[in-house]
Amino acid sequence: MLNASDYQAPAEFSRWRGLAIGVGGICAVIILAVAVIFPEQRETALRAWLLGFMFSCGLGIGGLGILMLQYLTGGAWGIVIRRIAEACSRTVIVLAILFIPLAVGVYFSSIYQWTHLPNDVVIQHRGWYLTSGGWIIRAYVYFLIWYVMQRLLNDWSLKQDQSNSYEESAKYLGTATGFSGPAMVVYALVVSFAAIDWTMTLDPHWYSTIWGLLYVVGWALSCFSFAVVILAYLSDKAPMNRILGKRHFHDIGKLMLALVMVWAYFNFSQFLIIWSGNLPEETVWFLARMTNGWGWIGLILILFHFAFPYLVLLSRDVKRNAKYLAMMAIFILVLRITDVFYHIAPSPTVLGQEPHFNGFWLLYLLGPVAVGGIWLSFFFKELAQRPLVPIHDPFMENAIEHGKGH
Repeated sequence: MLNASDYQAPAEFSRWRGLAIGVGGICAVIILAVAVIFPEQRETALRAWLLGFMFSCGLGIGGLGILMLQYLTGGAWGIVIRRIAEACSRTVIVLAILFIPLAVGVYFSSIYQWTHLPNDVVIQHRGWYLTSGGWIIRAYVYFLIWYVMQRLLNDWSLKQDQSNSYEESAKYLGTATGFSGPAMVVYALVVSFAAIDWTMTLDPHWYSTIWGLLYVVGWALSCFSFAVVILAYLSDKAPMNRILGKRHFHDIGKLMLALVMVWAYFNFSQFLIIWSGNLPEETVWFLARMTNGWGWIGLILILFHFAFPYLVLLSRDVKRNAKYLAMMAIFILVLRITDVFYHIAPSPTVLGQEPHFNGFWLLYLLGPVAVGGIWLSFFFKELAQRPLVPIHDPFMENAIEHGKGH
């Protein structure tokens, strides 16, 4: 069995943590200051925060999904990525705290149009479900469910690290695997409800039954891409240079390719069904995103969130090269932010006015940096808490040998 002290996170992660919290904190102060000083720009500031929050959830909550997925599917890729996914999942509490500005914004009716439509027939029909109180309570129920899931999985993983025999280690691995099956179903449902509450209700009269799956897949792709960047950085440094191999990156690259394809499939299915139905209450979402310059964002997503990554990730050489795969992963992360921006920014404003482009729209650039920087700081803290690999996993040696293969 491997020695835990030999597999700690590199010291530079501590410096990165300080940089992340510094930059993120400054951007967060700017956004919140604009929301307080300029009431007419409060909605833009809160939506910028929502953009950063939803992207960061893709890394944190997405990590929980990846953690359960690797337990269910097995494979060497799951072992080398597990500690990154665990560290991501343990940021749930941080995400719950970062959600507070959005809860305050909803309470004071500053971000969602439905808070200004008390006499609307559709809003009335949804009753308590679409009220500020119901919306906020549900959000923290989601966080509670995610917290319980990650706490159980991380506790079992810690006990596995502390185990003294193969049988004891295998027992905790089996427990986590057995839990992950039904938990994955609950996870997908909770992510779907959260995505509907936090982004789909920005358009109070529009709905899509596939919306939740778009975020289940999108968050998984975000976390995989983020994990590739971390693994690629570690791949040529001791001790991970003795663990990671080309086949590990090849496997993860194939999963990234699959998620890019599924993301495109779900988006095209949504568009095709709604557009062919040609019902005004459904097509309004796409019509708003085909005018006033928004169509260019849609085209960028088609070309660079799907077509370009799809063609590049078909290459075996790219998937087996840590540096090239990391560059593609960073590119995909930028497009993930663009995708969420496309969901949020063109949505109806609180008072039903057309979005007005001005200097305050730069807040949308600061949102992911603010929330993402704060989140990243806590991620580095969590990653340093445990060895970079599950040292007592029964399949650890097999995973190392797998990575060395051709």
